[in-house]
Amino acid sequence: MQTVTGTDIIAAANYLKAGELVAIPTETVYGLAGNALDENAVIKIFTTKGRPRFNPLILHVASWTAAERYVKNIPTKAYSLAAAFMPGPVSFLLPKNDLVPDIVTAGSDKVAVRVPGHPLTQQLLQLLPFPLAAPSANPFGYISPTTAAHVRENLGGKIPYILDGGPARVGVESTIIGFDEAGQPLLYRSGGIGTEAIEEVLGEKILKAGTAAAHQPETSGRLKSHYAPHTPLYLGHITAMTQLWAGKKIALISFKDEYAHLPAAKHFVLSPAGNLNEAASKLFAVLREADSSGYDVILTEKFPNHGIGRAINDRLEKAQALHKD
Repeated sequence: MQTVTGTDIIAAANYLKAGELVAIPTETVYGLAGNALDENAVIKIFTTKGRPRFNPLILHVASWTAAERYVKNIPTKAYSLAAAFMPGPVSFLLPKNDLVPDIVTAGSDKVAVRVPGHPLTQQLLQLLPFPLAAPSANPFGYISPTTAAHVRENLGGKIPYILDGGPARVGVESTIIGFDEAGQPLLYRSGGIGTEAIEEVLGEKILKAGTAAAHQPETSGRLKSHYAPHTPLYLGHITAMTQLWAGKKIALISFKDEYAHLPAAKHFVLSPAGNLNEAASKLFAVLREADSSGYDVILTEKFPNHGIGRAINDRLEKAQALHKD
């Protein structure tokens, strides 16, 4: 299959209406999109990614009003958060209605929905009479794509069209918020909206959702190992880890300090100015570069654990889980 990269939303919409898959830009990462109401299109998503079917997908819709067509029993606090953050990098895990096929939710009675903030994808969604299921546009478990070129590297020849919206602005996936039976919010995944911002809107602390069984996560991004490069990655104290890997070809990834005194083949500093948003926007691109450059090991430090820094740490912890003893 020939894969075309371009900015033609009409072409993208026509492929999607025909049951094909299209890579779409969002403010978080690029998504592998298909008609969420078409079971055959959803099966193509799982097959193309090599994603296990027990791992649920997120619905992407043009507006909060559109989201209300596919969910029910919406808590009042979800409306408050939607008003504050949609369109944007946040998803809500809510009870689904019968319009949403079970294959999208892996049999769960809840579905995650979000309104992406990227202007091209907003225009595309407004042309479609259905929502899009759109996990990250990469092989399952690998580093998420933040540019159209990343998608082509991994999925070129497997999908007909990549809608090129430039580099992702946020660079990590959406924050996922669910609600208990009393309507109290629960954090299912750290992401592009920091929990502090959510707590400020609600005027209360958010509890972290309990750990799901590995064979049946409630929503996307809940598996222990994910976002992982093929090169072994370790998260911790960089100086100590460098000593452990002496004599090896090392790539160092840090927040704002260069560690120029340490021996390494390459130093990647995500934000010399100490800006967590800048660091998040560069994270996956740097992981991909480090993974493709022939290093023996990637060493990275823990980032400040607030705001989007929590999402960075979450992605790095999952990236190293594949190689941890």
